Amino acid sequence: MHVADRSLRARDVLWGFGPMVYAPTLLFALGEGAVIPLIPVIADKLGADVALAALVAAALVVGQLCGNLPAGWAVARFGERVTMAVAGLVSLAGVTAMALADSLAIVTAAVFVIGFCAAAFGLARHSFMTTRVAFAYRARALSLLGGTFRLGMFIGPFVAAGLLFATGDERGAIWFFGGCLIATVLLVTLGPDPERRFAPVADDGGGGSDDSPAMADTGEAVTGSVPTVRRPGVFATMRRHSSVLARLGVAAASLSAVRSARQVVLPLWGLSIGLDAQTIALVVGISGALDFALFYASGQVMDRFGRLWAALPAMALMGAGFIALSFTHDLDQAAMWFAMFAAVLGVGNGLSSGILLTLGADVAPRDDPAPFLGSWRTLTDAGGALSPLLVSAIAGAASLSVASGVMGAIGLAGAYAFVRWVPRFVPGARP
Repeated sequence: MHVADRSLRARDVLWGFGPMVYAPTLLFALGEGAVIPLIPVIADKLGADVALAALVAAALVVGQLCGNLPAGWAVARFGERVTMAVAGLVSLAGVTAMALADSLAIVTAAVFVIGFCAAAFGLARHSFMTTRVAFAYRARALSLLGGTFRLGMFIGPFVAAGLLFATGDERGAIWFFGGCLIATVLLVTLGPDPERRFAPVADDGGGGSDDSPAMADTGEAVTGSVPTVRRPGVFATMRRHSSVLARLGVAAASLSAVRSARQVVLPLWGLSIGLDAQTIALVVGISGALDFALFYASGQVMDRFGRLWAALPAMALMGAGFIALSFTHDLDQAAMWFAMFAAVLGVGNGLSSGILLTLGADVAPRDDPAPFLGSWRTLTDAGGALSPLLVSAIAGAASLSVASGVMGAIGLAGAYAFVRWVPRFVPGARP
């Protein structure tokens, strides 16, 4: 049987071996989705103001940024199964610390640890899919991966709202996250290993332009699961592929920044206009429902028409949504406008499902993708990590409305950057 015949196509993942590929990500996202909307609420109860609550929430993406490099080393050295199992156990320790914390410092450290471990889950699956999905099916397969994350983020806030209603205590959602982590570790360690089930695909011509890292392929056959020998460091990889990273990578980082801002601004906005924790969780959950509903459509659009046709509408919608939201804080119907623009941001985020994963896979070298993906994810996660810090700084110096407007401007600038650089580096991107 030819290697490509055993590759991981979108329908294979969804209906065949998909549960073992996607279920760990779904479980982790489900627990994380229940906790994320409550992080600012927990910080507020421990005495944080709006700016400091944003800083505590930012620890999640900062931890993910810091976790990419050790996660890349761990996946290369031990494989995705061991990496994900250890990350699940360490995350469980972080969740326990968060539930028992009585100070902002402990909560911040616990959130950082959870973000650090989330990087291991993300990098393991991204590298796996890059080496095992043919180019013609890549966007749909990776959009399914993004969709599992969105499903968790959609259901999680509703679970949090239900637990808050039943117990009146945010720790119920935290312990729910702990249960999801235990199930994840059991599934990863006791279930079949996807790395052994599916062989890597051969280079199918899906590499990028002359300036993309895909042109650095050696032409040698890919064997094994993920290459682990003589992998360059992340900074050496960044220098080697500086052209695509400094252009398309920065555009991708702006999308990550806007996404991250959405996770922080919406809960803070709800607190700022006087909504309670249950209402905030429900609004964020509805936004996540719209987000989730569009995840597979994004992959279909990217595979059929090109990556730009999903990236541009997503960035334009989120940019315009943040700018419009910034003018509604002091209006009489502020809660209604909050719910409306949360929905707009959810639609924009849904249209972007799988874009960062797909673009990274498109321009990664076919023979040795992990070092480049480590660099790519470090850059895009940097955008996500800096965004809440920027929101915190602007909210402290000016107001949350100004912070929302600035994030909207970044979104529109990112839309222009995608128009400029996606056609250059990614095959099939031109209209």
